[in-house]
Parts: sequence; structure tokens; C-alpha cells
Amino acid sequence: MRVPINRRLYNGIHTHHRCLSFKLSAQPEITIPRSISLTEEREPGLHLLQNLLQRCVLEKSLSKGKSYHAHIIQNRLQTDTKLSNILINMYWKCGSLDYARFVFDSMPQKSLVSWNMIIGGYTQNGEEDQAMKLFLKMMREKVTPSEFSLSSILCACSAKLALEESKQLHAFAIKTSFYTNTYVGTSLLDIYAKCNLIDDSSLVFDEMPERSEVSWSLMISGYVNNDECEEALKLFGISLSRGFAVTEFSLSSSLSACASLAALIEGNQLHALAIRSGFLLNLFVDASLIDMYAKSGSIEESYKVFSSLIDRNVVIWNAMISGFSKHACGIQALMMFEKMKQIGLEPNRTTYTSLLSACAHSGLVEEGQRHFALMARDFEPDVHHYACIVDLLGRAGFIDEAKRLIDLMPFEPTPSIWGSLLGASRFYKNLSLAEIAAKNLFMIEPNNAGNHVLLSNIYASDERWEEVARVRKALKDSGTKKEKGQSWIEVMGHVHVFVVGDRSHPRIVEVCERLERLIGEIERAGYERELQFDLHDVGRERKKKLLVHHSEKLALAFGLMSLSKAAPLRIMKNLRICGDCHSMMKFASKIEPRVIVLRDTSRFHHFRDGSCSCGDYW
Repeated sequence: MRVPINRRLYNGIHTHHRCLSFKLSAQPEITIPRSISLTEEREPGLHLLQNLLQRCVLEKSLSKGKSYHAHIIQNRLQTDTKLSNILINMYWKCGSLDYARFVFDSMPQKSLVSWNMIIGGYTQNGEEDQAMKLFLKMMREKVTPSEFSLSSILCACSAKLALEESKQLHAFAIKTSFYTNTYVGTSLLDIYAKCNLIDDSSLVFDEMPERSEVSWSLMISGYVNNDECEEALKLFGISLSRGFAVTEFSLSSSLSACASLAALIEGNQLHALAIRSGFLLNLFVDASLIDMYAKSGSIEESYKVFSSLIDRNVVIWNAMISGFSKHACGIQALMMFEKMKQIGLEPNRTTYTSLLSACAHSGLVEEGQRHFALMARDFEPDVHHYACIVDLLGRAGFIDEAKRLIDLMPFEPTPSIWGSLLGASRFYKNLSLAEIAAKNLFMIEPNNAGNHVLLSNIYASDERWEEVARVRKALKDSGTKKEKGQSWIEVMGHVHVFVVGDRSHPRIVEVCERLERLIGEIERAGYERELQFDLHDVGRERKKKLLVHHSEKLALAFGLMSLSKAAPLRIMKNLRICGDCHSMMKFASKIEPRVIVLRDTSRFHHFRDGSCSCGDYW
């Protein structure tokens, strides 16, 4: 049965089916040692030789395989195509691709199986360039590929993110009707997802007549990696409803989706599913669980998962250190790092990135610098490590030192590095460095409205309204849109979103009334509105009113109305929390009393009994 082809997708790729553009390179010459003696029968027949070579594959015995190969050459048995194919298979599965290629090149007659084996061998051993060159040679010699050939070379293209070549192969698959093959379709959707063409990936997935667990897992992972986390969770639910088995890959990807959305309820359900399906001992699932709880604001649950594990590899330790970093638990992150080294597990680059970030968010300047120097003894720091140190120095007020480090870096500064300097310059009111950082950000990220907004806010905090107007005009002229501040809170399985000035929430009137009462209560307890955090050129009373209805305050009021006093309030915000809201949350946590957990773009804040876990250092 012919599956209907989506015309939009077909039109987008069929023009690429011209001449495949891979290039060939010379192959190395290899000499097989003839002096190795045969360890089995002296004159084995073809069938026995085939069995012996298959045994070499199972035992990963390269030396025995070579001795059998020597016997094959001495007795001129290499003309047998099946035997030579088994030799190729033995060599690449024993990790000796050069010998596999020698056998392939020496064969007087190559079958399609021969081509598939050597291309698949290159692909599965990370030699994607060689696989792609050999596939082109196959096409030039007019050997018609099979579904296996196509899926193997598509895997090679996926690893290399070779989008143009993949489109050519996609067109070829359509013309040869291989498009309906599960392996070919799965490889195609994987490539498009990795190249950030998630809509094309979804189209391929939708048109597949049959899907395997691998297809579902890769599509779910593709949605997560393209920031379509709600779609990922929806697709995971559909896969379960259609009877597909849970895999460690679909489960870990779905947990990552929950982490990005801070969807704690769904994350708890997936935790239970991991227990029921027997994947709780899988290290990928465990690392995703630790990360999910940490990013959902429950660092205690994250540590419980970590503590329950018997086997912990470096990925598990990194996940826990990263979790402590997100919650500004610098001391705990340092302790975890030391324990990791005590048991003989070597930290990698990711470990140090999380550790340095934890130090930056906790004001541990000396510890951060010391571990940066310690890391440099083992391997060269990369741009992420330098970014952490720039952030560390900037947050601690050493802005000039941070700028000097940027000038001395062996890398071009990234947007995050200039962003750290800009944020620190704003906090410590260093306008000259703020302008330098903003100028560089405008060049690197011309379409990022947030950089213009931040510079405008810096001018506004210094009441330089002419500069504010100039920056805002430049932003308007550029046509870029600034991101609106919004906060959300989950109540009874439903996510409620609040935006300043938006009256669409069905209970917005009650929310505003509850917020006004709360403001009155905490003002009697000593809270004073910090007007410097309203950046409009208006009078004092107008500033007070504008500050009241920040999105995180609205989400807090709704949470107080809707959740029991025993339940912690978990609020998420897409921008950084302002100083006035931070102060207000501290007072609210004492007046109620409540545990309030707020995640902004920088970190988690845990408000409890009138104080915040960040120690007012953020």
C-alpha cells in the first residue's frame, strides 16, 4: 500500500535530489599477517570458517580472526563473497575498520550486503565521513541501495548534522518508495529534529505507516531539544495509550520535559512510572529524575533520589551538583564535589561548570577561583568556565577584574559573558562598563530585545531619561519585540499564567483584592516598596501602583487563595525577579507563614520565615 506523501515536505526536498555531493579519498593499504598459525582445524571448510569467524565476533577475538583470515588468503578462499562479508563483519565489530576496508577493497565481487556492512561499520564506529564517501562510491558504481543502506547513511548524516545531504537522501527515499520504511523514517525525523526543523520532523513522523519504540523516543526527544516540551509530554502520553512500551530514552526525555516546564506533578507521575517499569536503576533515568526535581524547585527530593542510588557515575554526580548550583547551595555543591573525588571519581568539564556556577551564585569568590585554578591543571578551561568566573567576579562587585578577564580570555566572549557583565554593571551602577557590554551584545545579538531593555533600565535607574528614550527608540526602530514578564503557578493540575496589565484570568479581580490585603499586612510589618525598581518616568504614587501588580506578586496572591497552608507555593517567572518583589516575598513568607519557592531565569529562591535561601545575593 502506498502511503500518501505530504506535498509541502516533498516540494521542499525533491529539488535536492541531484548528484550527491560527497567526495572520495584514498584508502590505506593493509597487509594481512600470513605467519599466524590456525588454532582450530588445519583445513577447515567454508562452513566451518564461517562459524569460526562468527565465534570471533562473539568473543571479540581479533587475533583469532586474523589467523583465520590468513588461512583464507593462503587457500585463496576470499573469492567467496559470503565468507568475505563475514570477515568484514568480524573486523568492524572487533574495532578494526582498516582491516574491514582491506577485505572490502580486495573482493573481486561485492554484493549489496558487502556495501551495507562496510557503510554500517563506518557509521557505527563514528567514521561518518568515510561512510558518506563510500555511499557516494556505491551510487557511482550503480549499486542500488537498500533500506538498510539508506538508514545507515542517514544515521551518518545525522551525526554530522549534514542537512543538505539528508534532504537529497530524503528525496531519493521518496522516489524509491523507501520512505515508508520504519528505519528510514526514524533516521529522517531524527536528522530534522537535530537540525532544529522540528515541524519537518513531525511531518515525517506523522506519515510513517509503522512506528517503533525508537521512533516514538526520538520524536519525544526531538520535541524536548527544540523547546517543545508540552508537545513532548503529550506525545509520550499518546505512545502509552497506543500500547507502546516505555523505554529508558522516552522516559528520560519526558522527565527532561517536566524539568523544563517545572511540571512537578507530571514529574512525580513519571517517577512512579519509572518504579513500575523497572527503569529506576537506569542511570539516564536517574540523572533525569535528579534534574527534574531540582528544576521543579524540590532540591530535597532531588537529593533523596541521589541518596537512594547505589551505583553513581559522573553523570549522576554532575546532576546533583548542578541541582545544588541552581538553588544557590554553594557549600553543598562544594561538599558533593569533595565526596566525588574521595571515592575516586574524576570530575569532568561539566562538573567544574556546575561547581563554578554554584560558587558564583553563592558569593564564594575565593573557592571559585581556587577550583578554577585546580581545574586548569588537568585540562584547558573552556568558554563556559570563563563565563562562570566572569559571573562570579561581577556578582561579587569585582567588575573591573571581570572586564580584565574578558580581555585576556583565549576565546571570543559569548553573549552570556557580556550579559553577566551588563547585569553586574547594572547592580553596581557602573554605566561605562554597562555601555561597553551592551554595545557588544547589540553586535552579537542584534535581534535580542532584552539587551536594549536592560540598558534602558540601567539608564532609568539613574534617571537619565533622554538616554532611556534613545535606547527605546532604537529598540522600536529595530523591529524586535521585548519579552513580556510573566509568572505562572500550578494549582490542581492546571497552570495559571499572570502578566502585568492582563485582566484575562477569570479570577483576576479576586487576585488583585487578595494582593492588596497582603500588601497592607506586610506594610504594617515593615515592608516598604522599593521604588527604584520601577523604571518608568512617573511620579512616586504611580510607581507604587505599578510595582504592586508585577506578575510574580499576582501569582503569589492566587496561590495563597487556592492552595492549603501546608502546601508550598511554587512560582515560575520567565525574567529575573526584581528587588521589590524579592523583598515582598520575604515578608509574605513570614506573615502567612508559607514556604515560597520562586524560579526565575537566574536561579531558585526559597523564601521561608522572612528570609531567602540566596541570602539576598543574586
